[in-house]
This record gives sequence, C-alpha cells and structure tokens, in this order.
Amino acid sequence: MMDFKTARKIIEQELEKYPFDSSPTELYEPVGYIISLGGKRMRPALTLMACSIFSDAVHPSLKPALAFEVFHNFTLLHDDLMDNSGIRRGNETVHVKWNPNTAILSGDVMSILAYKILSESPRDLLPDLLQLFNTTALQVCEGQQWDMNFESRLDVNVDEYLRMIELKTAVLVAASLKSGAMAGGADEPEADLLYEFGRHLGIAFQIRDDYLDVFGDPEVFGKKIGNDILTDKKTFLLIKALELSEGKIRKELLGWLEKKEHDPSKKITAVSEIFSSLELNKISSELASSHYGQALQYLDRVDALAERKAPMAEMAKTLMEREQ
Repeated sequence: MMDFKTARKIIEQELEKYPFDSSPTELYEPVGYIISLGGKRMRPALTLMACSIFSDAVHPSLKPALAFEVFHNFTLLHDDLMDNSGIRRGNETVHVKWNPNTAILSGDVMSILAYKILSESPRDLLPDLLQLFNTTALQVCEGQQWDMNFESRLDVNVDEYLRMIELKTAVLVAASLKSGAMAGGADEPEADLLYEFGRHLGIAFQIRDDYLDVFGDPEVFGKKIGNDILTDKKTFLLIKALELSEGKIRKELLGWLEKKEHDPSKKITAVSEIFSSLELNKISSELASSHYGQALQYLDRVDALAERKAPMAEMAKTLMEREQ
C-alpha cells in the first residue's frame, strides 16, 4: 500500500524525466511551464495508490498516471483561456504569460503527449486503458461544453450542474483510480467500485472548489478569490442562490448579473454577502459532505484489507478539508 506523499514524490520524479523543452521553444516552453507549477498531483497519485491496494508493484500504473496528469494540465490551459482566468497556482496562466493562440496550441500538443505516454503502458493493459481514456477525454470535453452553455442561462438547475461537474471534473478522478486498479490486477467489479469512489469524490472536490472561490483565503487558495463571481460562472453557489433568493435579495442578485460595468471588488463583496445571507456556505458544505460520504461507502465495499485502503481514505479526508 502507498500513501499520498510517497505517490506524489514518485510522480514528480517521473515528470522530471520527460523532455518538455523540445523545439520549437514557443510550443513546448508553456508545456514545461504549466507542469512545473506543480499542483496537487491528485489524479496520478490516486492512480498509484489505487494500484497499491491490489499489488505491491505499482510500476504498471505509472504510464496511465502520468498520462492522466498531462491530460489534466492540458485541460487547464484551455479552461483558463475560456474562463479568462489570470492566475493558476499562484502564477500567471499560459494565455496571459504568452498569448491565447499559444495556450490553444500548447494545450493541443499536451493532449497528444498524454496519448503518447499512455501508449507506453503494459501491452496487456493498453486496450482497456485506451477505451477508458478515450471515454473520459470525451466526457471532459462534453462537461466543458455544458459549462459554456450555462453561461447564457439563468435557469440552470442543481441536477444539471451536478451532471456538468461529473463530466468536467469527477470522471477524470474516477478514471485515474480505475486505471490504477486495473494496473494492480483488480477484477472489473472492484475497479468499478473505485471508479464510483472517485466519481463522488470528484463531485465533492468541485463543490468544495466552488466554495473556496468565494469563502477561501486567497493567500492559501492560490488564485484570486471571487473570479467565479466576476465571470457570472454557474457554480453551485450561484445556481442555488437563484433558486432560493426572493424579493429584494433576488432583485439585487439579478442586478449584479445583468450589470455590464461594475467595480469588481464591490461585485465580489455584494454577491458574497448574498450567498452568506442565504447560508450557501453551509448548504454547499453539506452537499460536498454527502458526496464524500457516498465515496467512502464505495471504498468500504472494495474487497481488500482495511489497512491497504486506509491511505486512500486519508487522502479523501485531506481533500475534503483542504483550503486550496
């Protein structure tokens, strides 16, 4: 069994072996840049940890772990551009540091590199890994499109939101876990249980992310607080606020959404206060906790010794208590 700290160290060491400094420099430098910013390395670490539940040898899971991490970082380049986000992990986003075209093309090459790395997986695993990876990659794009579709709608409901974040965020966490289980020799039912564990954990993770964008500490969170508010992003908090608000509060909220010119700091403060008045900090925390609880139920059902699953449960707890 492997804990998160050990898994993350292995991933960092393996990523350093990849030459993200090829020519032309303008194409590959942003790739090396976004990888070098670090991040949690949650997805690849979960892949190794899932493998270690079923096997003491985790090397068969290394390539899928790295492939999922490179693919995840590719989505960040494009996501930051589409969301017009200026900060990623406390640093300038690629489209700000370079330009939008560079973010698009360097992101494209990262998606190809992810497949190249995946193709280096053990031959007996590759067909099933490719099927899982392809399905997941398509779902992530579908989720991003739903997210974009929501930009022009005020009638998005919670169920639609949950489906969107399941596709955009949760399935990548779930697939990372399942690929690790497959590499560790788990049978299909056990691998599917870890997939469901990851799906619910990913949903809880994103709801927590929505919460932190409004109620988090910017010095800890790693990016400016309130960007979702400024861009009128249909997060759980905004969707639920539109559902619960009435009278004067609803009128004020709609006013901020409709206003084209505004003082950014005033909008963040005003909308945050509306969220607080509707107790959305509590409501969102309860929803995240619900999915976290469901995730643990699936982990409990995995047919493995409790001590082999313990690091995974601890990792999940850490994610739910995170401040960044």
